[in-house]
Amino acid sequence: MTRLFNDPATFTEDMLAGFLDANAHYVSGVPGGVVRATETPPGKVAVVVGGGSGHYPAFCGVVGHGFADGAVVGNIFTSPSAQEAASVARAAHGDAGVLFLTGNYAGDVMNFGLAVSQLQSEGIDARFLVVTDDIASAAAEDITKRRGIAGDFTVFRCAGAAAEEGADLDAVQRIAAMANAATRTLGVAFDGCTLPGAAQPLFTVAAGQMDLGLGIHGEPGVSSHAMPTATELAELLVAGVLAEKPAGASDRVAVILNGLGRTKYEELFVVWKTVAARLAESGHTVVSPEVGELVTSLDMAGCSLTVMWLDDELERLWTAPCDTPAYRKGSVTAAAAARRTTVAAATPATVITAGDEHSCRVGAAVAQGISRIAAQMRNAEAELGRIDAVAGDGDHGRGMVKGSNAAAAAAAATVQEAGGTAAVLAAAGEAWAAKAGGTSGVLWGAALSAGGDRLGNAGAPADRDVAAALRAGHDALTTLGGARPGDKTMLDALAPFVDSVETAVARGTDWRTAWLDSVEVAQKAAAATAELRPKVGRARPLAERSVGTPDAGAISLAMCIQTVADLIEGAVMPPRSEVEQS
Repeated sequence: MTRLFNDPATFTEDMLAGFLDANAHYVSGVPGGVVRATETPPGKVAVVVGGGSGHYPAFCGVVGHGFADGAVVGNIFTSPSAQEAASVARAAHGDAGVLFLTGNYAGDVMNFGLAVSQLQSEGIDARFLVVTDDIASAAAEDITKRRGIAGDFTVFRCAGAAAEEGADLDAVQRIAAMANAATRTLGVAFDGCTLPGAAQPLFTVAAGQMDLGLGIHGEPGVSSHAMPTATELAELLVAGVLAEKPAGASDRVAVILNGLGRTKYEELFVVWKTVAARLAESGHTVVSPEVGELVTSLDMAGCSLTVMWLDDELERLWTAPCDTPAYRKGSVTAAAAARRTTVAAATPATVITAGDEHSCRVGAAVAQGISRIAAQMRNAEAELGRIDAVAGDGDHGRGMVKGSNAAAAAAAATVQEAGGTAAVLAAAGEAWAAKAGGTSGVLWGAALSAGGDRLGNAGAPADRDVAAALRAGHDALTTLGGARPGDKTMLDALAPFVDSVETAVARGTDWRTAWLDSVEVAQKAAAATAELRPKVGRARPLAERSVGTPDAGAISLAMCIQTVADLIEGAVMPPRSEVEQS
């Protein structure tokens, strides 16, 4: 149980404030995360790591000499937003480029990928590489679909050490890729973790059992097994990892026996006794092993074994000196560097485009609709989290609350500035993506912005304009997310709803009636996702466990559609105008 918190909604912010104060010698806070307390020297590549919080020492605890230059800090188990990633990278960047490193999760891939595009448009050479070490999350032939778990640490470490040595961006990226290709991890859980403020853990393990192949975001394992002895567990982990030894790899290895938050160091040492013996028996030489908590999952009980096969270059980097708040090795004699005195400039504020009278009225109605959606998400937060936790990390409800609250505030502020329909939706979409993070945050942001672009800031929309805006939002979502119907995502509710509205409008039905008539289509489609097996996202490795439970994103989308329908029935939307009739 995560017991110590103030407001669960601000747990990450409160944690980060305390971390920064306690480690001011090492790090400085910037919007979106932390960077080294000293300026990045000329010629040094900035290595920026990141992901959701809840994993300390990863990710902010490894910012320092010989390791990372910055860490992007998202909400618990939730990808940071693209805006947050870009902000940290701007602050960490010197003059030699930036390499982002994260685990291989849909939200991270989307958000950090967008951040790379933004930075490149600003003239910063930015790259991005994901870690794929989790052997339980996909078969060897689908290695690019594997998650990044404790193997994040070995990859981040080698890339950071290379950058500290003065390697250029191409070389640092090459080393990160080489370390990733040489790293394999297998983990087990004895009990689930509990989000701050939650009454129950994200998953439970039956008495006398353990879950094999867990994720680090509170996801349960892919299979259950009888609880082993320490020796039996060590043999299972070693055999599983060594079975995936890369072709041509040496017999020298870097090894991490990682605790996930609640397994005591003494227990880990008991397991390590057999791990070390079995590795030696298999002909491997362990170089500078690590036994302890390096990539955790709040208070999860469990551990994982990571092996990185070494060549001379990776061994030098793995053992290089470093000095960070949570991880130190060797003796660091760094040259004096200037203390950081300024924070990188924030992204320029969006210029609000004023709307005409009709568009401002529609924009105000849109803002009210988003406000109602935010209220509905607050009411549904616990249930959405429960659904998401069946085969995921349980953060969907909290993400929807953070995103919709931010969107509602941004939309209301834009209305006060006389923004038109497109301006209101653009502001809402940008805020939703920035504050929610994760996969759903960036997708909602893209859909709202695309819909707004189609509606514009002049006049009230005609029926066909509303249908076209819905289609634009749908297309933006599919283009960015890459999901297809049947993948068990929010698209499975959105696509039939948009099709239904388009069909009705094409037959001459006004958009309000078409919307009302299509609500049930979305609800039934969302409910039907219970029979689907997820093909993308964090739930994919737990496809069988997911069957019988609907997709949380599809359910929340149907709730939002119903909320707008309630507004239409309450006559909140402005009446059809002469512009709409034309």
